Amino acid sequence: MDDSYQEYGFVWADDIDLSAEISAIKDELRHLSFRFQGGGVRNAEKKFTTVRALIGSRQLQQVAQRYVDDKIDVVRAILFNKSQDNNWLVTWHQDKTIAVAKRHDVAGWGPWSIKDGCHHVQPPEHLLNRRVTFRIHIDDADKDNGCLKVIPRSHRYGALSPEAIQQCVANASPVYCTAISGSTLVMHPMILHASSKAKVACSVRNANFMRQPDIGTIHYSVFSNDNSPVEQLFY
Repeated sequence: MDDSYQEYGFVWADDIDLSAEISAIKDELRHLSFRFQGGGVRNAEKKFTTVRALIGSRQLQQVAQRYVDDKIDVVRAILFNKSQDNNWLVTWHQDKTIAVAKRHDVAGWGPWSIKDGCHHVQPPEHLLNRRVTFRIHIDDADKDNGCLKVIPRSHRYGALSPEAIQQCVANASPVYCTAISGSTLVMHPMILHASSKAKVACSVRNANFMRQPDIGTIHYSVFSNDNSPVEQLFY
C-alpha cells in the first residue's frame, strides 16, 4: 500500500490512463442530454452504461488491490455534476455508508436507511477502515469551480461526531485537490472532505466509486439487477 495514502488518507494515481473511458462517458451524457438536479446521481452504474464500464475497468481493479488486500466489491457509485445552473456545496463529512442489495440485521451493522430505493448501511468500524474511494475527474477542477478539499490525516480519527468534525476543521488547514480531466484521486472514505460552490461558470463532473472487501454475509447493491429510478441528492 502507498505510504502517502496510509499517512495522509489520499494520493493521486498517476499511473492510470482512463482517457478512453472518460471520453465515452462524456459522449453518453451529451447524447442523453441528461439534466442533473441537486448534487449527483446514486447507483450511477445502473443509469449509465459507460459508468458501468468504467467501474469494471481492469486498471481500476488492479489499483484497488493495492489498498484492499482481500477480494473486493464495488459498494457505491455516484456521478456528480457541478455547474452554473446546478451549483451546490458539500459540508465537511466522512463517507460512512455503503449500498447493499437487501437488509440483513447483522450485529455491528447500522444504522440503516433507504436512498434511491436502495438499502444503505454503516458497516462496523473495522470495515470502515478497509474501504477505498476512487474519484475520477471527467472535467478539470480547481478552487474557483468548487473542487474537493480534504483534511490530511483525518481518516485516522475514526468515525467522528458532528461536534468533533467542527473542532477538527477549525484546527486544520484543508488541502484543495485541484485536478485535470482524466486524473484519479484515491482517498480513504473516512478522511474529512468537502467542497464549496463554484464561483465561475463551469461544468465539473466526476465519478466516485467506493470499494471494500467481499465479506459474504452482506450482498452489495452495485451490479445487482435492480434498475431503480434516478435520485437527485446533496451528498
